[in-house]
Amino acid sequence: MLQPQAVIFDIGNVLTRWQPEAFYDRVIGEDRRRALFAAVDLHRMNDLIDAGALFRETIYDWADQYPDWRPEIRLWYDRWIELASPRIDGSIRLQRALRAKGVPVFALTNFGRHTFEDALPKMDFLQDFDRLYVSGVMGVIKPDPQIYQMVEEDCGVAPDRLLFTDDRADNITAAARRGWRTHQFESWQGWAARLVAEGLLSKEEAGL
Repeated sequence: MLQPQAVIFDIGNVLTRWQPEAFYDRVIGEDRRRALFAAVDLHRMNDLIDAGALFRETIYDWADQYPDWRPEIRLWYDRWIELASPRIDGSIRLQRALRAKGVPVFALTNFGRHTFEDALPKMDFLQDFDRLYVSGVMGVIKPDPQIYQMVEEDCGVAPDRLLFTDDRADNITAAARRGWRTHQFESWQGWAARLVAEGLLSKEEAGL
């Protein structure tokens, strides 16, 4: 089988942790976090941002709709960089090892347009991609099949020569249905082993 021509990384829970509940547990305590997430669909709010809605304005508008939780909801914007931390350094090393070998590396991420602009100077690895596919810019989010088609049409690489990792099964399934090679991310070591198996990195290069 031919090697992949390009490797595509999701960002949240692949290159950096995305676990808002854990952030709120630390900041307001688990009991209040459970009450907050039961009262307010914060993940739905974030989906709107990922689809292109304004970042600060959307969050502050939702906060105003739920005055009992206004300060807590505003944290989603005010302390967003903590919400999207820490980095997964093993994955970042793999991203850079691939590029050092001349393998094109793309990002395909559900990420707000304005959120991404805010994150770029704060997360250096976001600048280490050959192509960026950001849902908030594209106007469609994973796992909608259209976003995968848009990637194919833009990069010109055949689906079976794209290797894609994402932590979410629904996103992986949608890509596989289009013929992409896929890897459901659980740890950087597992992803490293897949890159070695595909002949893209040696064990040493992959840190194994």
